This record gives sequence, structure tokens and C-alpha cells, in this order.
Amino acid sequence: MKKVTIADVAKHAGVSKSTVSQYLNQRFDYMREETKIRIEETINELGYKPNILARSLKQKSTTTIGVIVANILHVFSTQVIRAIEDVCNEKDFHVIICNADDQPEKEKKYIDMLRAKQVDGLILFPTGKNVEQYQELISENYPVVFIDRLINGLQTDTVLLDNEKASFLAVDSFVKHGYSKIAVLSPPIEPDVTPRVERLSGYKKALEHHQLSIREEFIVSGKTTDMQSLIHHLFQLSDPPKAILATNDRSLMELLSYVKKNKLSIPKDIGLIGIDDVSFADIYNPGLTTVAQPAFEMGEKAAELLFKRIQEKEEPNQAEIYRFEPTLIQRESL
Repeated sequence: MKKVTIADVAKHAGVSKSTVSQYLNQRFDYMREETKIRIEETINELGYKPNILARSLKQKSTTTIGVIVANILHVFSTQVIRAIEDVCNEKDFHVIICNADDQPEKEKKYIDMLRAKQVDGLILFPTGKNVEQYQELISENYPVVFIDRLINGLQTDTVLLDNEKASFLAVDSFVKHGYSKIAVLSPPIEPDVTPRVERLSGYKKALEHHQLSIREEFIVSGKTTDMQSLIHHLFQLSDPPKAILATNDRSLMELLSYVKKNKLSIPKDIGLIGIDDVSFADIYNPGLTTVAQPAFEMGEKAAELLFKRIQEKEEPNQAEIYRFEPTLIQRESL
């Protein structure tokens, strides 16, 4: 079948090609309502599909952004992505989502691929291992925003939680409920993964604030595949903890799995708080006390910052770090 062109639409609707072009680009300021209706009906009747590539070349915009997530399995990541997509939908932009699996090689490949596709900007949950590539983006004034992780020395807008406060709120709540033997459970503490480093720091500062000793055997970190044995070792200590702070959703689920397998009772045998307000926290029995991140607000902020960068024609102003407040949601796990 012969491909329907913008000229075919214009001829069939009895208008000029420029009028059809204005309609397609939603420039309706001086267009009569009956003209809009006639063009819309013609497009539907002829089955016209705009040439997206040609339009992007003409407008110097693909109306597409890329989002590279460190690990899409986290609840926080999916909530942030949803918020970004909502903002983009309002602006008639498309989103390409890539999952780096915390692998620098995959992240680098995705950055190269998205730039080759000429996306208008990037939102990164950076692995932290491709600093030269990040710096190249920034030096070229390419629109880029970081979220969840801070890369020291790079001048780009970054959106993240006040992670130290998140842990502080949790430990403070434990202490107020009478706990003094408080452990922390975390994925591997890696310098480039800001939330892990800062949440551990917040945990230690909170213990010091309440004049509680920091016991190294109560600081448990490791891969998900090792979590069960690490938790078991924690409970086998001669003087085990009476409360555990799980620093993210996946650590929390490993802890809950251990509790169930070993028929432990919450909070009788162990008090529990998790950072990230997982969807099942309020329906779990007992309800799980959590420290929530404002994920949707953080995703919206990241998208807004990126669009501001995209719209700026000259060199952007000084980059800023935007910290969001965590919220303690008290339930029955203490």
C-alpha cells in the first residue's frame, strides 16, 4: 500500500500542508475548531502515521528521554520511574527505561545507546563507576540529572533522600520503645552507593546520640544470596540483638523470610523497622514500621530538573543537590 503523506491529508481535508503540520504539533492558537475536527477525521480515515524521525530532525528533538536504573527490582526505583513517566506523559515525551543491574559495563553501554538514539536527556541512578563518561556528558552541557546516588566532584543536579536522617529516625524509634541492642542489615557497603553508606553512618550517629555502644558484630552487610546465613549468624551470637534495622526493601524481605522459616515472632522475638515503605507493610501481620521515601515527589523533581536543563539554551546555572525528608510510619513491629 502507498504510504499516506502529510500532502495527502492536506489535500483530502482541503487545507494547506502547513496547517496540517500546525495541527500535528498542537499549535492551535489561530485554528478554527471545525478545521481541527476535519483534519482529525481525515487522519483517522486515511490512517496517516506521522514520520517521527523526520519530525525529530526538523525540531532537533526526539521528544524522548532515557532513564538508567541501577536496579529495577527495588520498590523505590519503580515508584520513581512511574513519577518520571507521569511528568513525561504530560509533556508528550516518551521514556526509554534501561536496567543496569549495578553493572558499570551495562550502564556505559546504555548511555552510549541512548545518546546514539539522540534522546533529549538522561536521568541516571549512577553506578558511580563511569565517572569519565558522566563528566563528558556534563562538559558537553548534555541534559543529565542524577537520582538516589551522589557522585562527588561532578556538577550536575542530584535528587536523593536524607539517608542519615532515615536511619536516625529508625534507631530513635527503637530506643523510645525500649530497645538498646539494635543491629543493622544492609546490602554490601560500597563507597559509590550513597544510600548504603549514609544509612550506615546515620545508624552509628543515632547510637552515639543515645549513648549506645556500636557493636561491629551487629553491623551485617552482604549480597542477597548470602543474607540468610548472615542473619542466622547474627541470631547465634551469645548476646544477639533484640531489634534489626533493614536498610532497604530487599534486605527487609530476606529478614522476613528468615523470621518465617525459623518461626520467630515479631516483635516478641525481634523488633523490626525497614527503610522503604513496601506495599505490604500495612497488611503484613503484624504491620511493619517503616521509614518511607517520598519516591513519587523525588521522581517528579528529577523529571522537572531534566526538562529545565533541556529547555536551557545557554550553559546551565550551578548544579544543586536536592535532599528529601524521610517519614517514619509507625506500625506494630516494635
